[in-house]
Amino acid sequence: MSRVVMVTGAASGIGAGLASHFISLGDRVIALDMDRGGLASLADQLASPNLLPAVADVTDDAQLERALAESTAHFGHPEVLVNNAGTTGGPQATTLHETPPDVVDRVIDVNLRAVIRLTAAVLPAMLERRRGVIVNIASVAGLVAFPARAAYSITKAAVIQVTRAIAVDYGHQGIRSVALCPGMIDTPMTHWRLAQPALREEVLARIPQRTIGTVSDVVCAAAFFASDEARYCNGAAIPIDGGYLAI
Repeated sequence: MSRVVMVTGAASGIGAGLASHFISLGDRVIALDMDRGGLASLADQLASPNLLPAVADVTDDAQLERALAESTAHFGHPEVLVNNAGTTGGPQATTLHETPPDVVDRVIDVNLRAVIRLTAAVLPAMLERRRGVIVNIASVAGLVAFPARAAYSITKAAVIQVTRAIAVDYGHQGIRSVALCPGMIDTPMTHWRLAQPALREEVLARIPQRTIGTVSDVVCAAAFFASDEARYCNGAAIPIDGGYLAI
């Protein structure tokens, strides 16, 4: 049965992969991102009437409200929400005392507040149907702190707790929530680092499988946990890291 799936941060990387994969499953996908050009490229690439680009900054309440209203009018209320949009904060986001307050605020706004806002916005319709799935893209950094990535690690840990809170508060009403925790995945955000042989070897040395994850690794996991086959999976944080956390 075709579902309505909303994916944030859908213009590139994991988000674009998620949009493409859910469409391949027959779902109708609301692809939300602030990158208008990236969404246009995705639409050209997929050329599917089941893709609805929605331009919005996840940190802007008015833009989110408008995008949700317009997309709902077109496709209906989301039955699956994938909170994928995220940011590391860039080179200024390091240790706590060295990260400028405005950078900390931006990381919190994108990685945490946007997840809370959008989830709260889609929950009423899910509760009315007594059915819905929230998939939050967290990180292994939410389970173990990454050095000199304080704001990122803190927000991803909080996203995992949001996932648990949803399971506890809404599980008895047919709502599931799962946090996926990717390790090192080859995306446009990380490719610059992985393209440097020395840095790539340094990363691989910490991964028991000695391989870098792909967008497909995350996408396939998200599709499974969003499906009825995972109906008893709720409130969990699932590492997708090649064994990184096992060391």
